[in-house]
Parts: sequence; structure tokens; C-alpha cells
Amino acid sequence: MRPNASRSALHPAPSSPPDRQGSVAPLDGEPPVDWQGRPIDCAACAHHGRRAAGGCNPGQACVHDRLARRVGRFFAANPDLANDYLAHPNFAVRAQAGRKATPFRLPRLLRDPEPEVRAVAVMRLPAVHAVTRVADPDRRVRMAVAMRVAPDALLPSLADEDAGVRLVAVRRVDPGVLPAMTGDPDREVRRLVARRIRLDWLALMTRDPDPLVRRDVAGRLPEAQLHLLVEDGDLRVRHAAAERAPAEVARRLLDDADSAVREAAAVRLAHLVYEEVSHGDR
Repeated sequence: MRPNASRSALHPAPSSPPDRQGSVAPLDGEPPVDWQGRPIDCAACAHHGRRAAGGCNPGQACVHDRLARRVGRFFAANPDLANDYLAHPNFAVRAQAGRKATPFRLPRLLRDPEPEVRAVAVMRLPAVHAVTRVADPDRRVRMAVAMRVAPDALLPSLADEDAGVRLVAVRRVDPGVLPAMTGDPDREVRRLVARRIRLDWLALMTRDPDPLVRRDVAGRLPEAQLHLLVEDGDLRVRHAAAERAPAEVARRLLDDADSAVREAAAVRLAHLVYEEVSHGDR
């Protein structure tokens, strides 16, 4: 062990040096001011007595700070105070308080003017409450709804105008519903559909207009249907098909215009021959 190693182990350096007033230097790179830009007066704070026990500290954890991270740290240390701040004029305080407040106090937040606060309420309340915000004007709230409602209640979210909401819904809905989503206008939604849809419906997507979607299709399509992609216009799709192709399809891809596809087909054929020989020796 180096001479200084044991000293460092026994006396680790503090993560944040004390400032001149005895408090800890601010985290997050900003001086402590309240949500209206005024200096924070700890002596006038109703929670000043909690500071000695580590329940708050200016610049790190403070309910009056304008930074939501510091407000969140305050409620993490003082969850018993969260109920008292659900009507605070600063929406960031209401949102952070909502994450720690007693659930039966949260329904009022579903009607909060700020979407971040409504989304917090949706995520914490029972799913039956989430249904009431399925047509919320803000996408963040509708995404939270799609995360919370039961899978059989996701049809409105699948038809949402926002692709992010539809993406959440596609991730959770029963795969039997996904054939209706194969024509979604958003590529990322269709890619997720290709990864989740039942195999007996996957051939519907072999003619998708986007090659990345078709490549995802090639990664799951039953081997007996991979011939549908042999003449695909994108080499990435043909390469993905070659890596999983049955022997007859792999032989066709040995004549592909792209060398990477031909190589993948040759490797696949060699693997199939090896497997056949190995099974024959058993």
C-alpha cells in the first residue's frame, strides 16, 4: 500500500467543501436563489430546524430553491412535508411534492394547470384515474396515461396524434392488436411493431417503405418466408435475411450484387452444412 493510501481510506475528502457560513458548497453549479430569483433566507424558513439534522441545506436540498433537483432532494429527505406543498405557486414544487405526497391527496393534481404536475399524478395514482386524462392536451401527460392504463384500454393511445404516445402504447398493447399498426406513419412505431407483432402477421411488413423496418422484419420472419426479401432493394435487409436464410434462399443470395450479402450467405450455408453433418454423425 502506498504511504498516503491508508490516510485517504481513513480520512476521505468531503465531496463538497464547506462555505464561509458553514453550509455546504452548492451542487448543480448554480447559487441558491428561490424560484423568483431572490436570495434564500434560511433564518426565516419554517423548516430551519431541520437543517442541523441534514433535512435541508441551501444549494443542495431546499424547498424554496428554483432548481427542481434541489426541491426533489428536500422532499426525499422530508417526505412528511410533501402534502403541505401540493398547492405551492411554483409548479416545480408541486410536481416534486406530488412524487412523495400521500396518494389520496393527489387527485386534485390531475386538474393542475401544469402538465408536469398532471403527469406526476397520473403515474402515482391507480390506473383508473389515468383514463380521465387520455385526451389531455399535453403529450407528456398522454404518454404517462399510456404507461399506466391497462393494456386493453390502450386503443385511444394507439390512435394518438403524437408518435411518442403511440410508441408507448405499442410497447404495452397485446400483440394481437398490432396488425392495425403496420401502416403507422412513424418509422419508429413500425419498427417496434415489427419486433412485437405475432409471426403469422409479420409478412405484412416485408413491403414496408422503410428499409430499417424491413431489416427488423428480416430478423424475425419465419425462415420459410425469408424468400420474400431476397430481392429487397436495400442491402441491409438482404444481409439480415442471408444471416438466417434456409439453404435454398442462401444459395440464391450467393449471386447477390453486394459482396457483404454474398459473404453472409456463404457463411450461412457453411453453418447449415456443418449442422447437417453434425446431426448425421449422432
